[in-house]
Amino acid sequence: MSHNSARNIVHPALVIIGILLIASNLRGPITGIGPILAFISDDLNLSATQAGMLTTLPLLAFAIFSPLSSGLARKIGLEPSLMLALLAITSGIVIRSAGSTLTLYLGTCIIGIGIAIGNVLLPSLLKRDFPNKVPTLTAIYVLMMGVGATISSSTTIPMLNLANSLNVTAIPDWAFALATTLVLPLITMLVWLPQTSHHTKPATDTADIDSHSYMWRSAAAWQVSGFLALNSFIMYAFIAWLPSILVSNGYSEHQAGYIHGILQLASAAPAIVLIPLMAKVKDKRVLSLIMTILAFIGITGLLMMPQRAVAWVMMLGFSCGGGFILGLSFVGLRTHNAHQAAALSGMAQCIGYLFAATGPIIFGSLHETTGSWDMPLIITAGISIIWASLAVKAGRSAVITHQLNPSDNLPSEQTSNPVINEL
Repeated sequence: MSHNSARNIVHPALVIIGILLIASNLRGPITGIGPILAFISDDLNLSATQAGMLTTLPLLAFAIFSPLSSGLARKIGLEPSLMLALLAITSGIVIRSAGSTLTLYLGTCIIGIGIAIGNVLLPSLLKRDFPNKVPTLTAIYVLMMGVGATISSSTTIPMLNLANSLNVTAIPDWAFALATTLVLPLITMLVWLPQTSHHTKPATDTADIDSHSYMWRSAAAWQVSGFLALNSFIMYAFIAWLPSILVSNGYSEHQAGYIHGILQLASAAPAIVLIPLMAKVKDKRVLSLIMTILAFIGITGLLMMPQRAVAWVMMLGFSCGGGFILGLSFVGLRTHNAHQAAALSGMAQCIGYLFAATGPIIFGSLHETTGSWDMPLIITAGISIIWASLAVKAGRSAVITHQLNPSDNLPSEQTSNPVINEL
């Protein structure tokens, strides 16, 4: 166990269970809204652009609050900060379920803040308390994110139908369905409560993000950031609108919710497949290119043969989940040390989440303008081709270095051979 930890873990199994439960809350509150987005739009008279904002707002919260999360943990402690994240998610769900347009958007923003804190601090907790088990626990942790999202996506339509059968009148049926997602964060808070008596700090190398302003002038840093940005753009566009696409192609709301859950689970599957495989495949460009090709096939399949949606959605989910893991690995592959990696990670996540936030809005606006889902799918397929070109560049082994020559402050990229520079 890391000497950086200020405490000894008496019950490591309980801590791991708490970590996995927290992870299960980091995607579901967002993805669960997709299957019932049409019901919400109809009830509140939202345009497609306004509806897309319900997926966009949490992503904007990720971009804004992720850099602040480490400072919060240093001030009040890592364990209380994670409890604060759970409180934000829980309170956000309550507010979102009040049934009005204002509370819907306000609650969604608060949920995004809570998830942003959890996204940043959970890896730090793993690094600090379980340094020798990070790859294994990361794989399970990513899988649990997918499981939580799958449960949320698959149960919102049945819960909406339950509200209708019970004649719930206090809040709309869709609000009741969203309120039922409270169960998981409440259970997680009970399990995590014993840990809040500790006020330990994050691992130093995962808590601090050095400025490294030269990173913003590096072609390699922009390639890695662009790879993650396009990956997130595609994923969150389909998180928001896949159920609506499926319903327009003849699927029932229940079937669309089930397939939407498959998307979430498929996005978590690469955590099991890729982590052991990446140690054996030296050229990560091959793996990343495969992920982008799967995305292109999945999107064009939905466009041309929607009756085989399950197969296309599995490909799409696997490609986006795998692309996310590979993108994070590029952060370590292209940097010299933990501080530089943290700087690149901060840049990539900021750009990635900001760009991803436009996905649901652009997707919805194109549908609203054309009256069809064909154009959004065609454009997203084109974006997957651009993603493939970035995969070839972002996955190279050239390392970003800071050019120390006073007359040239621009960064350079070096391979293991210092004589060779790769632009």
